[in-house]
Amino acid sequence: MLERACAPRPPQPNSMINRTHLLKFILNLLKLRLNLKFKGAKMSNILIIGAGGVSQVATVKCAMNADVFTKITLASRTKSKCDAIAKFIKDRLGVQIDTAQIDADDTDAVVALIKKTGADLLLNVALPYQDLTLMDACSRAGIPYIDTANYEHPDTAKFEYKLQWAKDGEFKAANTMALLGSGFDPGVTNVFCAYAQQNLFDEIHEIDILDCNAGDHGYPFATNFNPEINLREVSAKGRYWERGEWKETEPMEIMFKWDYPKVGVKDSYLLYHEELESLVKNIKGLKRIRFFMTFGQSYLTHMKCLENVGMLRIDEVEHNGVKIVPIQFLKTLLPDPASLGPRTKGKTNIGCVIRGLKDGKERQVYIYNVCDHEACYAETGAQAVSYTTGVPAMIGSMMVAKGIWSGKGVFNMENFDAKPFMDELNKQGLSWEMIEMKPGERYEV
Repeated sequence: MLERACAPRPPQPNSMINRTHLLKFILNLLKLRLNLKFKGAKMSNILIIGAGGVSQVATVKCAMNADVFTKITLASRTKSKCDAIAKFIKDRLGVQIDTAQIDADDTDAVVALIKKTGADLLLNVALPYQDLTLMDACSRAGIPYIDTANYEHPDTAKFEYKLQWAKDGEFKAANTMALLGSGFDPGVTNVFCAYAQQNLFDEIHEIDILDCNAGDHGYPFATNFNPEINLREVSAKGRYWERGEWKETEPMEIMFKWDYPKVGVKDSYLLYHEELESLVKNIKGLKRIRFFMTFGQSYLTHMKCLENVGMLRIDEVEHNGVKIVPIQFLKTLLPDPASLGPRTKGKTNIGCVIRGLKDGKERQVYIYNVCDHEACYAETGAQAVSYTTGVPAMIGSMMVAKGIWSGKGVFNMENFDAKPFMDELNKQGLSWEMIEMKPGERYEV
């Protein structure tokens, strides 16, 4: 009835019909049908850079949302990895994606690939060392940029948003946007905090971000994502923000036990994590924010031994006349995180304990997600650490592609309305739960 009532009026029998009028009528009718089918929807041509475990998940989830991502191109330095992901998607979902070879450190080459593919947004799931070159490519091409981790200095064990935030003017001038940190932590944790600020609290005073991976892959030692990035992160000094200043701790100096729902009690160690830097700026009234991650004793023992013998060094050393970086050599020896999927069992639990005031009364909530490694692998061919990063990467891209999150400049996740993202988490495989804790209920570090 709707189509009949709203359809263009066909040429009348007695009128002078020519081919132009008939063609216009057919085109208008097709346009109407497309508008009815995709009313309110925006479709996108996405270019995804990187071909690791996170990329596999993000690309699979984009293919599962083909009504939004109507064309997908996957590019990496090693095209064969892209081809393997494309074959997995074709066999599993029947969706065809394009692949390409690209050096993500070459801005000109990335700009050329953007133009060749006609991409209207770029998702960076490559290495954080490449954030700046990919941002430059997007601002030059005038398309949105999305990533999952902030820029890391290749020669210094340090990560920060400073250099990415500095590109705000370039993105404004290009009339487009960059969305930083659309993984889980950072990413979903930022959205949890934004949701709390927008809907649950009048004032937020304290945030503790709690990250637990209780998965077992069966190896004596392996990392669940890029070994170089992971080991640089966890061997660095800890930092947290309290009452207007940053406080530093020795690595793994502060620990407490936390009972993670559906996982159990785990030792949780204070680390510095990148979302703290942006949340300190964007959560008003904040008095303290910290980040904790769980580690087993076997992991810590192996890491300490590697550190003691110099295998975590990030500077060059000479070996048999060849210069090598020890931590990069170690990465070559360790299992590829993308290979852990079929052998990893157990769960992850990542969430935020948030304290503050609502209607003048103390309030404390715990918002979290639980993921199962085996279920993630069954769906996407990757374990839960990749899944919990790759799914939010797709959702962030969806928010931008559909115009739900929009703007000019450089943004973090908490700069936008959290509810659409929270709703999409429940639809896309990362359902969240919230526990109302007793006001004032605390745990001691």
